[in-house]
Amino acid sequence: MKNRFTAGGFGKLTVTLLAAVCLVMTGIGAPDAASAAAEKVIKVGSIGPFTGPAARVGQEFKNSIEMAFDEIDWKIGDYKIEFVWIDSESDAEKAAKAYERAIVRDKIDVGFNTWHSWVSASCMEVAAKYKIPHFFSFGAGKIMIDKYNSNPEKYKYWVGKTWPLPEKLSIGYIETLQEAINKGLWKPRSRKVAVYGVDNDWGRAFGSAVKKQFQDAGWEVVTEEYVQLGETEFYPLLSKIKRKKVSVAVGSMSDPPSVSAFIKQAREVGLKSMILSDGLGWVGEWYKLTGDASNYVLDQIPQWTTPEARKFRDDFTARYGFEPGASSAGLCHDTAGFFIKVLQTTLKDYGALNRENFVKCAVEQVIPGKLTYTEGLFMEEYKYTTETFPDPVVGKGYYIFPVIQYIDGKGKIIWPEEWKMSDMTIPENMK
Repeated sequence: MKNRFTAGGFGKLTVTLLAAVCLVMTGIGAPDAASAAAEKVIKVGSIGPFTGPAARVGQEFKNSIEMAFDEIDWKIGDYKIEFVWIDSESDAEKAAKAYERAIVRDKIDVGFNTWHSWVSASCMEVAAKYKIPHFFSFGAGKIMIDKYNSNPEKYKYWVGKTWPLPEKLSIGYIETLQEAINKGLWKPRSRKVAVYGVDNDWGRAFGSAVKKQFQDAGWEVVTEEYVQLGETEFYPLLSKIKRKKVSVAVGSMSDPPSVSAFIKQAREVGLKSMILSDGLGWVGEWYKLTGDASNYVLDQIPQWTTPEARKFRDDFTARYGFEPGASSAGLCHDTAGFFIKVLQTTLKDYGALNRENFVKCAVEQVIPGKLTYTEGLFMEEYKYTTETFPDPVVGKGYYIFPVIQYIDGKGKIIWPEEWKMSDMTIPENMK
């Protein structure tokens, strides 16, 4: 047998190798390598509570974002979009560290989304430090507005809250109750109110807003109580509220285990008060968590009212096996749509997708309200102005939530008048 390293064998091998090299150099026979070299990638860092007490919200966020980017095949022009999922764990310090790792180690180009106010506030500092634009945070607390107003140049990178201050939306609760009283539908046994909520930026901001609104309307706030995130033992608190003989208990909690436990235990202790639970329906499976204990509870939250919204809900359920919440998955899908429009506009108007151009698009188009979003599932138009920023424009035609009442697992709109499906229903033990 001839050795492959003899002169003849070596010559054939050399010819073969040279031919292969020529093919690679000319690109013949290697289309995948050529296309991979030409492909541009933009990395998006998306912050969410993917583990911890609000993990269901994080799951809904991730799924709704996937559905939005599936619609554009994860591409903007000749750029491929890749997401880096940043787990906040519902903890401000952990979130900031994870966000910084995503910037330094994972080399994200732009940020998108968050949930809690305290997480948003901590990550806002990281975005300012690294001058990385971050679009559309769900964190609603006043702390973001205070930070931005203290130094707009420093904090311009945190581009827009997608949930306005509580006092801009929550006025619907007192107006709904006053309407029921004026119509003779409800005669409260007292004008006493208990305010409750989770002990964080969101819970206290909401509590402060509704406290003032009720006081301005002539009600007496007799107690104001806040609990830790993830708390599920409310019997002592509810017994205290019951002894106060309040006609209304109003508050907000940001994690499903807490809010469902509060609702169920309120019924168990026999609390004879109208319960206003802002955010009970933030996750789609709220009724599985509360059952009939949620009957007559009031909430202020978007609903699946349009054919497009209902189709998204049904497609989401079929794909992921559970029903989404309108104000978590639904609103996140809308903000993802707005973010996609930002990406498309940046490429079209500035020529390339990079940090510098994202900031230009934010400062020149998003913040002053030149670039808005009208293709959402819930609001007619998502818009900012230099006067409202970092909050969106709130009001009819823009950002507004209806007040609904839950009965047998369904939410009916009872405010405002032009959207109303029915009047508020008063349970027999509260008449």
